[in-house]
Amino acid sequence: MALQLTTFDVADYLDSEEAIAEYLSQVMADGDDDEFLRALGHVAKARGMSQLAKDAGVGRESLYKALKPGATPGYATVGKVVRALGFRMAVEPATRQKAAAAAKKPAKPKTSVAVTAAKKAKSAAAGTERLKGTRARA
Repeated sequence: MALQLTTFDVADYLDSEEAIAEYLSQVMADGDDDEFLRALGHVAKARGMSQLAKDAGVGRESLYKALKPGATPGYATVGKVVRALGFRMAVEPATRQKAAAAAKKPAKPKTSVAVTAAKKAKSAAAGTERLKGTRARA
């Protein structure tokens, strides 16, 4: 029996405002500019490239060029496309993302060797402080 494969096209699954918003938000959060342009291209395909170009006020060919990987469209072009899709971009502090990522990662437990070494270092430091105090009084 031969294995049949089908072509995966993410645009087939971008069938609601919520799905599109989540998709674009996740790709943007990753921080890869080329991937974000690719994602906008998937959304444009799902919505209809010609209609989106008309709504954004850019030519269809220009839209294809702006959304291809490796392209460097201006902020104005990206903004027009995002607004034509019915969305807006927002900015938030990156520290929230770092804090959320840190909360997801479990803390590394200290090994018994590391704990023992830390206790010895602390004990040695305390002993040194006691000796310094004794010498100062003498």
